[in-house]
Amino acid sequence: MRLTVVGCAGSFPNATSAASCYLVEHAGTTVVLDLGSGALGPLGSYVDVRRGLDAVLLSHLHADHCLDLAGLYVARRYHPDGPPPTPLAVHAPAGAARRIADAYRAGPADPITPMGRIFHFAELGHGPVQIGSLTITTAPAAHPVAAFSIRVEADGRALVYSGDTGPTPALVELSRGADLALFEASTLTRPDNTPNLHLSAAQAGEHARAAGVPRLLLTHLVAWNDPAASLAEASAAFGGELGLAAPGMRVEV
Repeated sequence: MRLTVVGCAGSFPNATSAASCYLVEHAGTTVVLDLGSGALGPLGSYVDVRRGLDAVLLSHLHADHCLDLAGLYVARRYHPDGPPPTPLAVHAPAGAARRIADAYRAGPADPITPMGRIFHFAELGHGPVQIGSLTITTAPAAHPVAAFSIRVEADGRALVYSGDTGPTPALVELSRGADLALFEASTLTRPDNTPNLHLSAAQAGEHARAAGVPRLLLTHLVAWNDPAASLAEASAAFGGELGLAAPGMRVEV
């Protein structure tokens, strides 16, 4: 598999990165993990967003992980060549169709747009899903809304994307035997960190080490944190190959 980091900014886009968006490609199958605010434009540098995607997987429905799906709707529906012949599969928590329709509408007087002709929404969390050559498995995340961590496998290789989550053994179990952990590191270690919201950099390292994953890539990097401090915290807790996600980074898994 090849992973491309399209956006890795935490909570909102920053001066150099869109919010969460990760492109995964393998043997002709192309999926996107999250499509957060600001990500659609950069995504178009790597793939035809109208016809080059097999599925979009949304870890949860916070704006920095899903909101550019509204823009993708416009790109697919209103292109002069017309919409693609079949809807794009969108695997997401319950309520995603309403969430994106509401984000797209200009006001309450507007009719709900015909999302069903452009996207086919399927609910995450009901067992493994096969998308082309990729097998997708999820586990519940520790977050204030319905959220999932996502494991992507092909040809005996696996990556696990934490999405947004606080510390949870479910992420460790999902990650066992994986080759790459793409884990959020939204905070540094502080006594006032909100529980069941995000991982600190140290916790990301601890979870990857507990799962026995050899390679950790920190993502969901919030603008006010010092990246060097995040790297140092995770390094002390992890001990394996470690890096910071950056827009345009391509990783062979």
